[in-house]
Amino acid sequence: MLLSVVIPAFDEERCLPGTLEHLKDAAACCEWPVEIIVVDNQSSDRTAQVARAHGASVIAETIHNVARVRNAGARHAKGEVLVFLDADTEVPRHFLSRVAQVMADPKCWGGAADVLHAPASRFLRLYLGAWRVLGKTLHMAQGAAQFCRRTEFDRLGGYDESRFMGEDVDFYWRLRKAAAKNGAHVRFLDDVRVVPSPRRFNQWPLWRTLVYTNPLFIAIFRKRARAWQGWYIRAPRS
Repeated sequence: MLLSVVIPAFDEERCLPGTLEHLKDAAACCEWPVEIIVVDNQSSDRTAQVARAHGASVIAETIHNVARVRNAGARHAKGEVLVFLDADTEVPRHFLSRVAQVMADPKCWGGAADVLHAPASRFLRLYLGAWRVLGKTLHMAQGAAQFCRRTEFDRLGGYDESRFMGEDVDFYWRLRKAAAKNGAHVRFLDDVRVVPSPRRFNQWPLWRTLVYTNPLFIAIFRKRARAWQGWYIRAPRS
């Protein structure tokens, strides 16, 4: 089977090279073939050129909505298994081989990897670590590294494009629920840890991190684009 890795990217020329280099190492260790698709979300920098230079296919999506960007990449993908990875996230060498291993089971509809945020602040490391534990308990798998069988992704309609935040957790919950109803399952890979860039948490004032990660704020404003411009469009790029 073919694995299609979809990477949404907006002004990611600085972080994208590291992500793609780690991903290529993981692809070399995977027994299944791998294609890499970078979805350029109207970047103003050299994101598209950097992606092509590292061997990725590049498609364009002009609307700033991560759910829409991921769905655009999925439509372009040729693989039976879709892997969604953030553009600033480094993966271990066994990431794709573990995805292939669990997806070889036809009863596995998808899953996610463990996400470790490692900001410079000790307080934020503890704070985000607590959210990580709670997230595992509540099956709140993050979109930094999710994967899904293509047939089930299409059946669920992909990511909810009415959401500007929390679309990843919403999709994982829907996938998990649908799998359970059909005698299937999802797999959370505790032994695969991916590491996103801590740039937001290192450069933001503490109050901004606490607001953007507040579940009540997310629940109220998840469908309001303007509320999340600071998280996505105006976020630190290095």
